[in-house]
Amino acid sequence: MTTTSRLFSRLAFLALGFFTPLAQAQKSYTIGMIAKSQGNPFFEAARVGANDAARELSAKHGIKIKIDWRTPNDEDAQKQAEMIEQLLLSGTDGIIISCSDANKLTDAINKAAKQGVPVATYSGDAPQSKRFVALGIDDFKCGEQTMEELAKMLNGKGVVAAIDGNPNAANLQKRAAGFRAAAKKFPEIKLLDVFYHKETPQDAVARIEQVMQANPDIAGWGLLGGWPLFTDNALKWKPGTVKCVCVDALPQQLRYVRSGHVPLLLSQDVYGYGYRAVEHVVNKVHFKKNPAKVMDDSPLTPVTKENVEEFAKNWAKWLPK
Repeated sequence: MTTTSRLFSRLAFLALGFFTPLAQAQKSYTIGMIAKSQGNPFFEAARVGANDAARELSAKHGIKIKIDWRTPNDEDAQKQAEMIEQLLLSGTDGIIISCSDANKLTDAINKAAKQGVPVATYSGDAPQSKRFVALGIDDFKCGEQTMEELAKMLNGKGVVAAIDGNPNAANLQKRAAGFRAAAKKFPEIKLLDVFYHKETPQDAVARIEQVMQANPDIAGWGLLGGWPLFTDNALKWKPGTVKCVCVDALPQQLRYVRSGHVPLLLSQDVYGYGYRAVEHVVNKVHFKKNPAKVMDDSPLTPVTKENVEEFAKNWAKWLPK
C-alpha cells in the first residue's frame, strides 16, 4: 500500500469514528438542588457533598453532571415551589430538595414527577408526594433518642422541656412526637412542653429564656435542632447546672460542647445527604435504577468532649473556603 493509500485509509477510519457510538458527545445531566436557606452550614455541607459526588461520578461513569443550586435566602416553601417550576422550565434532569413545608411543596414535586423529572428529598421530606427517595434520619427515633439521652443525664428524674423549629416541617413534627413518646417511659420526669420558635436563632434563644424565667425548676433541655446554639452566649446558666442534648453538630454548636453547656450533640450525616442524593438521582436517570427502599435513613453520630476536636476536622472539608 502506497503512502497516499495509507493516509487515505487513515483519514477514512477517523472520519468513520466520528459517527460511531463511542465518539458521540458525552452524556450530560443537570440536577437542581434546593435547600431550605442560604448560608446555613448544614446545607452548605450538603451542597459540597453534592458537588463532590457530581465530580467523582462524572469521572467514574464518563458522563457530565452539573449541580444547579437554587435556594431562598430564608426559609420560604412558596419560593421553593417556584424554584421547582423554574428548574422544570430550564430542562433539569433531576431535583434534590429539603422541604420547608411538605404541604406547600407536594403539588410541585408531583408535577415534576409527572414530567419525568425524579425528585429526591433530604432532611425535610414530603411523604405524601411522588418523590422517589427520601434521605435523612428516622426523625421520630431522633426525638426519642434525644429524650432518652437527656433522661440518662438526669438519672431519670426532673422537669424537662424541648425547643423545636418550624411547626410546619414534617421532620420536626416527628422529632417532637418522638420526644414526647420517650418522655412517657420515665415516670419521674415531667415534660413541661415542646416549645416552638419563629424563625431566627435569636428567636430560639429568647424562647428558652422566656420558658426558663417562668419555670426555673427546669433541669434539662432537649434541643431538637441546633438553632439557639448558632448565637453567642445562648445558654444563660453555668455549665452543668442544666443538662442539654442537642440534634446536629454544626461548627457553632461545637463550642458549647467544649464549654460544657451541652454534653452531647447528635450529628446528622449532612455531607452524606448531598453526596448520596446525587448518587440516587444518577442511578435513576442514567442507569434507570430505583433505590432499594424509599427511605434512606442514616444513624446519628454522638459528639462529646471526647471526640469533638476530631469531629471538628470534618468541617474543614465540608465548608467552602
